[in-house]
Amino acid sequence: MKLAETVTFGGSGLNRAAHLRADAEALARMLEAPETGVIPFWRGKPLISGAERDTLTWLPHGHDIFEHATEDAIFLGLDEGVARFARDISAWEPEEPLETVGAFLDPSEQHYPGMPGTVRFSELRAIMGQINPRNAELAASAKAVMGWHDSHQFCARCGAKSHITMAGWQRDCATCGGHHFPRTDPVVIMLITHGNSVLMGRSPGWPEAMYSLLAGFIEPGETVEAAVRRETFEEAGVEVGHVDYLASQPWPFPASLMIGCHGHATSTALKIDPLEIEDAYWVTREEMLESFAGNNPKMKPARKGSIAHFILLNWLQDTLD
Repeated sequence: MKLAETVTFGGSGLNRAAHLRADAEALARMLEAPETGVIPFWRGKPLISGAERDTLTWLPHGHDIFEHATEDAIFLGLDEGVARFARDISAWEPEEPLETVGAFLDPSEQHYPGMPGTVRFSELRAIMGQINPRNAELAASAKAVMGWHDSHQFCARCGAKSHITMAGWQRDCATCGGHHFPRTDPVVIMLITHGNSVLMGRSPGWPEAMYSLLAGFIEPGETVEAAVRRETFEEAGVEVGHVDYLASQPWPFPASLMIGCHGHATSTALKIDPLEIEDAYWVTREEMLESFAGNNPKMKPARKGSIAHFILLNWLQDTLD
């Protein structure tokens, strides 16, 4: 697919400068440089500014907000030669209510004392379609790596507390000498078509009228194509023949790589597994156009910024090739 890397969180050409991750002295100098930017994350939310919530807020590493950090900064790379870091300040306790924090779509925003009112911590899902490609890649990388550190603080070999090394891209265990690296889980998400229709489904607990392309984790020892066929049959009872790769998207919710594929259905009868999905149905191209226009009460358009929205839009525009 020629437009594959234009998907949100896609390749913006960020120089990750992995060769600097083991150079503690170089990293220390970069942190001190006046042009260097460090973005704070609070419970997975980046600090965002701007009336449209479309700009990452980069701060100097000496800002008092980082007094709430409990681990070192993560080096994200060089953005046109400027060093970019991220740091988790989840230990900070905001004044705003926290009832929706951690929800599927968290509408709440948190304001750090002393900052302008337009600068707030916002859920990345909510603003992912608004930030530019470079900021999207930086934010997705930071959120995914921070989420991994949060859930992998102890050595998987011996159970001892591990610590951050390699500028945030590794955890080491001083007890047994184990080395641990950020995890990415491969997931297939598939445009399953038959003639003029596409198969859409919804999971239990999703917001009303929210449907998306079917998706599922790839199992050990399984090819991408086999996963597309297996997941489609398990969830909806539809058999799939030929499978084409379309595009991929890093999806830091918490740490997946969405592998977009086009599967050609060889059957149309649906047999839904209620343990997998709540509902599924075939949607014609005309009905999908109505959904994208906001005129389909049964199905809202896929969220802008998601690979489902990206693939469906290209299907509607006949630009999958």
